[in-house]
Amino acid sequence: MADPTLLWAPLAWLPSGWAHQVLLRTAANGHWAEVQRGVATPPPEATRLPGPLLPGLVNAHSHAFQRAFAGLAERRESESDDFWSWRDRMYRAALRIAPAQLQAIAAQLYLELLQGGYTQVCEFHYLQHAPDGQPYTDPLTLGWALADAAQQVGMGLTLMPALYERAGFSQPTLRDDQRRFASSAASVHAQASSIAESARHGRPLLNAGLVVHSLRAAAPASIHQLQHLAEHFDGPIHIHVAEQTTEVDDCLAATGMRPIEWLVRERLLDERWQLVHATHAQPGEIAAVAGSGAGVVICPSTEANLGDGLPDLRGWLSAGVPLSIGSDSHVTRCWREELRWLDYGQRLLLRQRNVGAAPAAGHPSTAGRLWQRTLAGGAAAAGQPLWGLQAGARADALVADVHESALLGIPSQQTLDALVFSSPARPWQGVMVAGQWQIRQGKHANGTRIAHAFEATMAQLWGEA
Repeated sequence: MADPTLLWAPLAWLPSGWAHQVLLRTAANGHWAEVQRGVATPPPEATRLPGPLLPGLVNAHSHAFQRAFAGLAERRESESDDFWSWRDRMYRAALRIAPAQLQAIAAQLYLELLQGGYTQVCEFHYLQHAPDGQPYTDPLTLGWALADAAQQVGMGLTLMPALYERAGFSQPTLRDDQRRFASSAASVHAQASSIAESARHGRPLLNAGLVVHSLRAAAPASIHQLQHLAEHFDGPIHIHVAEQTTEVDDCLAATGMRPIEWLVRERLLDERWQLVHATHAQPGEIAAVAGSGAGVVICPSTEANLGDGLPDLRGWLSAGVPLSIGSDSHVTRCWREELRWLDYGQRLLLRQRNVGAAPAAGHPSTAGRLWQRTLAGGAAAAGQPLWGLQAGARADALVADVHESALLGIPSQQTLDALVFSSPARPWQGVMVAGQWQIRQGKHANGTRIAHAFEATMAQLWGEA
C-alpha cells in the first residue's frame, strides 16, 4: 500500500533548480522531513507523482474583497478613467459587503489562487468595520471571515491588519466612503497579537503581519508609533508605496521627499518591510532599499489593469532586493500569468526580449530567474523562515499536468520556461499544502459548494444590475 507521506517525482524543482528522480518524505507537522535527489528506483510504498513537482508560491499581496469587483470596472462612461476613478468605484463595492459575504468571496478567491499555484496568501486587510463605519463587537470580525475562508480551502494565510486613518497628505480625516477602514497603530497591533494567538491555538496555517496602508493614509507619528509597538514583532510589515505618480507628487509637496526616500530617511525599513508596487522608484531609492534588507512586491496584472506604470525590474533584480508577486485586485489569479507579464511589460517598454534573464550571472532562463527570486522573496513577504522543496520547509507543492499542451514535447530542463511563457495552460493537477492534498486531479473537495456560495453572494451584491 502506498505511503501518503512518501512521494517520488520524476522531476522536481529544488532550491538549486530542476532535479531528476526526487524522493520526498513529509513529517507529521506538515513539513518536509527529507528531500533526496537521484533515487532511480523509489520504494514500493512511495506514491509516484504523474508529473513535475514544484513548490507552491506565496501570493504576497491580496485584497480578497476586491474579487467581487473583478470584471466590473472595465467600462468607461466619462472622458477619462484612471486609478483614482477606479478607486471611487471600488469603495462603493466595499461598502456593500457583510461578513458572511466576505467569507464566501474569499473562499472562492483562495480556491482560485490554489488552482493558480499559490499555497500562501498575504492578506492586506483594511476592510475593518460595519458598513455604517461602526466597529464590530469583535474588531476582527471581518478578519476571521478571511481566516475561516482560508481554513475552508486549506490555504496558508498571512493576515495583516492595516493602519488607515486619513484620506491624504492634506486630509487629516477619512472620507465618508472610507469609513469602514478606520484604524490606529494601537488597534492594528492589538489585532495582529490576536491573530498570532489564534495561530498558536488551532489555526496552524495562519500567521500575522502588519500593514501601513500608505504614506498618504497614515500620519508620520502613527507610523512611528506602530514601528515602536512592533519593536519585537517578527512578522512582515507591508506598505503600498509609489504606486501612482500623483502619490509621489503629493508626498513631495507634503514632505519634500519621494515616498521611498521618506521611508529611508525615517529609518523605518528593515528586513521585515515589504514595499508593495514601488512602481515609481528611482535608482538611488532602489539602492537604499537594498541596503535596508527590505523587499518589494510587484503586482503585474493589477498594475496593468489600473494603469499604474511599469517598475524598474532590472534595477530591483540587479540590486538583489527580495522580490515577490501579488495578485492584488485579482483580475488574474495565476502566478504563471503574473510572471509572464512581469517580463512582457519590460519587453514592451525596452523593446527587448528576456529582460529578466541574466546569462552573465548564470541565469539564462527568464522564467527560472524570476521563479527563484519570487520563491525566496515570497517567503520573506509572508514571514516564512524556510520555503520550497527542502527539509524543514512546509510541505507545499504543485504537480504539473504533463498532458497539457504547453508541455508536450518540451525538454525537461525547459519545463518552467514552457509553463510560464506558453499559454493558456490547465490548472495544476495536484496542489499540496502542509502535507495535505487540497487539489487532486484538478478538483477541490469543496469546490462546488464554494462556487455556489460565491455565485449567491454575487447575486446579492449585484443582481442583474
